[in-house]
Amino acid sequence: MDDAVLVVSELVGNAVRHTTAGPDCLTIEIDGDQVVVAVHDPEPDGGGVQLSQTAADPLAESGRGLWLVQALARRWYVEATAVGKAVVAVLPRGRAAVSRAAGS
Repeated sequence: MDDAVLVVSELVGNAVRHTTAGPDCLTIEIDGDQVVVAVHDPEPDGGGVQLSQTAADPLAESGRGLWLVQALARRWYVEATAVGKAVVAVLPRGRAAVSRAAGS
């Protein structure tokens, strides 16, 4: 659950920051052993949704959102929709993709 909340937060935040209109729809589907999260916005992709090159810098103030999504999700991708695009992340259901220390 925590991973899904973080992924949704990052995808919605990216849509707010990097699109004119912001997100217009969030879908969450449970499909067997996975959870599929999609954040839709009305702008076409045009190749703009990609991992930032500055994410490797631990002191960077931004640019790590999609790196977090990639680390937590089985996969993520962008798909064209009838009215824009959706950024989709597929997460494992029932356990965290990244192990955490007890109590954190």
